[in-house]
Amino acid sequence: MNFKQLSKQISTLCLLSASLIYTLSTPLQAATPQHGISMYGDLKYPPGFAHFDYVNPDAPKGGSVSENALGTFDSFNGFIIKGAAADGIGLIYDSLLSKAQDEPFSLYGLLAESLEVADDRSWIIFNLNPKARFSDGQPVTAEDVVYTFKLLREQGAPFYQSYYRDISNIEALSEQRVKFSFSVSENRELAMIVGEVSILPKHYWEGRDFSKPGLDIPVGSGPYLIDSFDAGRTITYRRNPDYWGKDLPVNRGRFNFASIRYDYYKDGNVALEAFKAGEYEFRQETSSKQWATGYTGAVFDEGKIITRNLVHENPTGMQAFILNTRKPYFSDARVREALAYAFDFEWTNQNIFYNAYTRTHSFFSNSEMAATELPTEKELQIFEPIRDKVPEEVFTTVYKAPSTNGEGNFRRQLRTALRLLKSAGWELKNGLLLGPDGQQMTFEILLIQPAFERVVAPFARNLERMGIKPTIRIIDASQYINRVRSFDFDIIVSGFGQSTSPGNEQREYWHSSTADLQGSRNLIGIKNPAVDYLVEQIIQAPDREQLVLRTRALDRVLQWNHYVIPQYHINSYRVAYWDKFDFPSVRPKYSLGFDTWWVKPEKMEP
Repeated sequence: MNFKQLSKQISTLCLLSASLIYTLSTPLQAATPQHGISMYGDLKYPPGFAHFDYVNPDAPKGGSVSENALGTFDSFNGFIIKGAAADGIGLIYDSLLSKAQDEPFSLYGLLAESLEVADDRSWIIFNLNPKARFSDGQPVTAEDVVYTFKLLREQGAPFYQSYYRDISNIEALSEQRVKFSFSVSENRELAMIVGEVSILPKHYWEGRDFSKPGLDIPVGSGPYLIDSFDAGRTITYRRNPDYWGKDLPVNRGRFNFASIRYDYYKDGNVALEAFKAGEYEFRQETSSKQWATGYTGAVFDEGKIITRNLVHENPTGMQAFILNTRKPYFSDARVREALAYAFDFEWTNQNIFYNAYTRTHSFFSNSEMAATELPTEKELQIFEPIRDKVPEEVFTTVYKAPSTNGEGNFRRQLRTALRLLKSAGWELKNGLLLGPDGQQMTFEILLIQPAFERVVAPFARNLERMGIKPTIRIIDASQYINRVRSFDFDIIVSGFGQSTSPGNEQREYWHSSTADLQGSRNLIGIKNPAVDYLVEQIIQAPDREQLVLRTRALDRVLQWNHYVIPQYHINSYRVAYWDKFDFPSVRPKYSLGFDTWWVKPEKMEP
């Protein structure tokens, strides 16, 4: 709070005593405490609700589950860009609010038993649950909340700086009452997303170096504790028998396993064979080939392992070949567009993926926010201030990624690509694509998963037919993470996940302010004023209708700048598990909901 603001409050309230300055930080606008908050519209669950609809409130507690992870880990600090954090580490933490997975974006009390929010969402106050405790028995206080955000914004991953940059002030009003003030009131989401951050204990982290990865077991306030680990190989969590929040409405029917173990594997094929041998018990499959051909044998025929496709309603976002526009080759949109013709999705889907996937055209695929038709009049109004800064195709053509008949005939795509490349100053001579300097175009496609080489190899062959010299390089997880964080790559395969309510994270993906911030998710290196404008428009959307329209507008600009080569998506979770688990009859719309599963009592270890 600055002097002018303080003086204004003193004048308004006619308070004469300097001793009341601390009290002056409370809001002028009265707000009624409430049990939850929604982005738009009403909450589904009323005050005093017993539990979420997609849980079994009487699910048996106990038993164990083991899962797999790829790569390695060397840290229990998942809040910084250094090191590789252990899978499942979020299980040891609680946040102020908990998300309902059957609403587009609604949050209910967790560490905070209630909240108060301004009508214009320029501030929010969280009233902490007096029962909230860290795993060492210390109470969770407002000072812990203030300390958490200071720590994350100053020493955490770059994500936190951009995501929460519109927080103007955080203050502890009392031991159990904390207020966030925001520099802009148009950002409706900000009052909510501050409630999703894991709260860290000030008494533990003070005096420790938060910026360095390490394997000291941290203190949290969540449902699980780190029980044991073998660095880089395995980690086991056990449910905290003294977990303070086990009876809260947002937690009933969840966190039913007594222990959760992650075993690490270097290779996906080895991990699958270990699963079939009973080395671990639950896995999600991301490979269509493995899903089509790898889940066979006696353990499946006898029903010992069950496989399921569980359909969801989540936006599937954009998985793609990511082109690093910081590199000279990829700074020209014509070159980026030309390279897209080298990826033959239809042939790949038929011959490699067993027709398991749908082609992705939108950055917000599988949602109402995808731009699948020409812009409406309402959407055109959004473009008015930036009309001269976006490609003309935005207004005339619905974007579709290049397609083929699936027969592997590349001639038509080759001709189109070469025309685009010629317009950008490249010439095909003696089978080599040469630039104005007479040098052949050459670049590296960087991979972390050896199994993905079979997807990239046909793409690389088509690039070679265009006169390009691509190389495929596979490196280990730690090298890959470091190179991607420092933007030291030409092309990678990655994705941009999306939620049902896009907001502040769009800055991290596309905004100019994050393009040079190492460790950010602006992998492409986008610096585009039209994109910046639309990102801010999304964040400031006053209602759901405008959010959808503004997101479609952003989608069109991203599409027609050809920043990526779109790949494919699927709208279901492919899961396999040994026959020891059960789950509720009602599933959440927007998540797998594995935290609602349980071990059948007859399958629990004695």
